[in-house]
Amino acid sequence: MPKEKYDPPDPRRMYTIMSTEEATNGKKSYWAELEISGRVRSLSTALWSLTHLTALHISDNCLACIPPDIAKLHNLVYLDLSSNKIRSLPAELGNMVSLRELLVNNNLLRVLPFELGKLFQLQTLGLKGNPLAQEVLNLYQEPDGTRRLLNYLLDNLAGTTKRIPAEQPPSRSWIVLQEPDRTRAAALFSVMCYNVLCDKYATRQLYGYCPSWALNWEYRKKSIMQEILSCNADIISLQEVETEQFFTYFLVELKEQGYDGFFSPKSRARTMSESDRKHVDGCAIFYKSDKFNLIQKHTVEFNQLAMANSEGSEAMLNRVMTKDNIGVAALLELRKELMEMSSGKSLHGMEKQLILVANAHMHWDPEYPDVKLVQTMMFLSEVKNIIDKASRSLKLSSVSGEANAIPLVLCADLNSLPDSGVVEYLSTGGVDTTHKDFKDKRYSDSLTNFNCNGKNGTSNGRITHGFKLKSAYENGLMPYTNYTFDFKGVIDYIFYSKPLLNVLGILGPLDPHWLIENNISGCPHPHIPSDHFSLFAQLELILPYVPPVNGIHLPGRR
Repeated sequence: MPKEKYDPPDPRRMYTIMSTEEATNGKKSYWAELEISGRVRSLSTALWSLTHLTALHISDNCLACIPPDIAKLHNLVYLDLSSNKIRSLPAELGNMVSLRELLVNNNLLRVLPFELGKLFQLQTLGLKGNPLAQEVLNLYQEPDGTRRLLNYLLDNLAGTTKRIPAEQPPSRSWIVLQEPDRTRAAALFSVMCYNVLCDKYATRQLYGYCPSWALNWEYRKKSIMQEILSCNADIISLQEVETEQFFTYFLVELKEQGYDGFFSPKSRARTMSESDRKHVDGCAIFYKSDKFNLIQKHTVEFNQLAMANSEGSEAMLNRVMTKDNIGVAALLELRKELMEMSSGKSLHGMEKQLILVANAHMHWDPEYPDVKLVQTMMFLSEVKNIIDKASRSLKLSSVSGEANAIPLVLCADLNSLPDSGVVEYLSTGGVDTTHKDFKDKRYSDSLTNFNCNGKNGTSNGRITHGFKLKSAYENGLMPYTNYTFDFKGVIDYIFYSKPLLNVLGILGPLDPHWLIENNISGCPHPHIPSDHFSLFAQLELILPYVPPVNGIHLPGRR
């Protein structure tokens, strides 16, 4: 994990006694450090209620053991247990993940609990003067010995249970949102959205709380595939898929299960050697080939769009064009078998029924909300162009007479929270050009190119997209889709366009009690292969009504 600046407590430890007059006048005392001394042999249970403490000095006493309840002091950054008579440390110490400094010098420790390896933020571990095993001392005495020893302990933490902790996470529950409309012909299909965390980002520097063996791609990829196949979605949108892994693993495995799919890497791949290119990640869409036919596939490169539409905007050139995120889109035709099976009706005379599935991964940095918003606008503008061109070339018009004859399913890791400009833009149909997420950068002239009215249309200071989008996971149904030590929040989404699409149900969140009871401070984890949770929704597509004339079904006017 990136190390924050840590200032250890002042070793001189100055004390100030509040005067009677100060106490009488109502002065409040605040102390975040506590020192206990005087040859103490046992600790009062009242100590564990002082959860505000950040430093605890209990060195130079006669303590033979430390109670497991010490883990209740979860804000401790500094803990000094040196020069006591401690023979063993409680495993619960490993749950005190805020610790930066742990000193247990000059005790009687012969072994260390493997749980200490969970202290991924620890910068100083004092072990001198303990009769520890030579194997432990050898690791500790190496350069960067503290980190090497903690890695060794974490990697061997679950060694007694064949590496993997015993309790599997409970199944995520299915949440029914509405019943299908039985009065109209409709096709039912399911969609999955999942950021799988590509191998090159799965490092101990970023995920120090996860054992290195559980970060290893050969281990994680099996659990990722198990997660994907357990949902059995009709359409799968994946982010952070490495190029080589798409062709040698995902496509191979999923083809065996009846899927086909396509993939595009981030834009940087085009400038790389073949050996480097295979590690570039991108976005993939898979679909069940017995339910859908692929009509078109598209790749949207945001840096190319930024360059072509900068209109002299320095922010567009310097902030957006320099990011090489991409989106992909697949125009799919529903096979007649899927429609008849879903609706339970024979659909004579039915012409093509298409849907557009779009998948994107926006820029990650929280300091660039403007870039994420512009990338999203670019993507929706290109998606609209794809739908408009397909509608014209295939001579489609919608049942309701609206312009968007082809319904849209948008899956994305937007790297944006529900209260962001990105989500406001998608869910309300637009945002003002003065939105705070633009950070007062001068984008306005270039943004009109992405307005649903086109470059020459009136914007009225607002950029709109023309779709009626709803999120499948509304109203806090998922408390978080990304779950790490430093960040827990919703940044992944499935949007669908009204009025032709409805959401019938979704896969709910992982039981938060399991995460708490197992002290899981972040993912990945031996049981959870990515730092993201998958999204999974069942959608209903309303099919056009084809009325019979004298008992004969005429072709529907589409």
